[in-house]
Amino acid sequence: MRLSSALAAVTLAVSATANSGCQTLKNALPGSVYAPNTSVYKYESQEFWSNTEILSPGCVFRPKSGEQLAKGVKKLVDAWAQFAVRGGGHMGIKGANNINDGVLIVMSNLTTLHLSEDESLLSVGPAYRWSDVYKYLEPHGLAVPGGRIGPVGVPGLLLAGGVNFYGNEVGWAADSVVNYEIVLADGLLTNVNKTHLPDLFWALKGGSSNFGIVTRFDVETIKSPKIWGGTYTVEAKYLDQFLEAAATFSADISDPKTHVVPAVVPGKTTMASVILFYDSDMISYPDVFKPFTDIPAVSNTLAFKTVREFADETAAMVIPHINDIFVAGTVTGTNRTELLQGISIINSTFFAELPKLYAKVPAANLTTIQLDWQPIGSLWMEASAKRGGNALGLDPKKVYLCYAEVVEWTGSKYDDAVMEWVEQTTNKINDATEKAGLYDPFNYMGDAAGFQEIFPGYGPANHQELQSIAQKYDPYGVFQTLMPGGFKVF
Repeated sequence: MRLSSALAAVTLAVSATANSGCQTLKNALPGSVYAPNTSVYKYESQEFWSNTEILSPGCVFRPKSGEQLAKGVKKLVDAWAQFAVRGGGHMGIKGANNINDGVLIVMSNLTTLHLSEDESLLSVGPAYRWSDVYKYLEPHGLAVPGGRIGPVGVPGLLLAGGVNFYGNEVGWAADSVVNYEIVLADGLLTNVNKTHLPDLFWALKGGSSNFGIVTRFDVETIKSPKIWGGTYTVEAKYLDQFLEAAATFSADISDPKTHVVPAVVPGKTTMASVILFYDSDMISYPDVFKPFTDIPAVSNTLAFKTVREFADETAAMVIPHINDIFVAGTVTGTNRTELLQGISIINSTFFAELPKLYAKVPAANLTTIQLDWQPIGSLWMEASAKRGGNALGLDPKKVYLCYAEVVEWTGSKYDDAVMEWVEQTTNKINDATEKAGLYDPFNYMGDAAGFQEIFPGYGPANHQELQSIAQKYDPYGVFQTLMPGGFKVF
């Protein structure tokens, strides 16, 4: 039976049995399933970064091991009961990692965290956030390519591809994963790597939660006792020079130790701010950053620090338990002129639409509005290719400027107004960049909104290959149908 036929055949059955999973798991795995009147349920059902993610699951399943999770998945599939999976709980999309009425599987007890004997590999469970990982590695003078903000969860970032501080040295975070321990749709707990199930190994590098539930990641470490980095902020009067600096850096990323995140923050006083990262415990203010650091700063946190300290610093920008949305997009170019044009179009279109947002949502309720860019060039993609590549499908001949629109607000009554505004603004940005010949369909999953498509942006061949692999390992569409959250390959 082909997957499309299977999905059509079982859709009605899913809706009829959406609530059956809790009782099934309670009978099979007593002590790991928690009803709404328990303290564990009350804690776990609220343990999300954004209020957008909070729903009302029928119960919480907190497996104690990968083996117990595998047994639970088998029981849920046999009952054809719906479920959601929450790792770090940092994707602010309603229903992405939570569910109404069904089973919420939380990974809180899957707490593997240890180094191999030679310290070349870190084994890490999906319970953790990156602040935990960096704290563990700090005494060893090590890091891994992970989240740039401490509260971000380990599994979501690694399965999305993973933008990280060390991208120009090692590629996407997923490129440094050498083994996944995973529960498949039939309840099998197995290891996946370049020699065992190599097609699935490739698919997990950017394919998200379409193939199973990962219970452990084995990740290559990086010797990085301290780095030089911080946030460098300039006044709005320097905005044109700041955007030119972003284009200049992005057009010729020649030093693998670098990482930058330029951002513009509108408000009563618009500011431009860039995260600068340099993987060295000896070199400060490298010449490669001069396009930014030659601009006079009103705030500057640049200093030598550990990755843990830097991730904690950036974490201070995160407001927990607030309403939020991220929207992703991409422009491409081959030179500074094209990249500056792309940056300028995105920036001017975004600012031109802001009065419409302020007309719908009081300024006092808008806690954060931000537009940022992430350049990905040849060094990044060459490093990725050396580690075997991934499913994301980027062209090494181009420079990609991925951008993110961010809006955070208080007051759920404004949810629809914000969602409508960001979708309309994104469409206008995409129309403008496409007209200029700079648009690219790639949307980085880690910054994407629920209305956006992900896998078509990986290219037709990679998208089709991901669909084939999903059908091979999950022929009845368990992770397409029973787990409704997340971005789907079908």
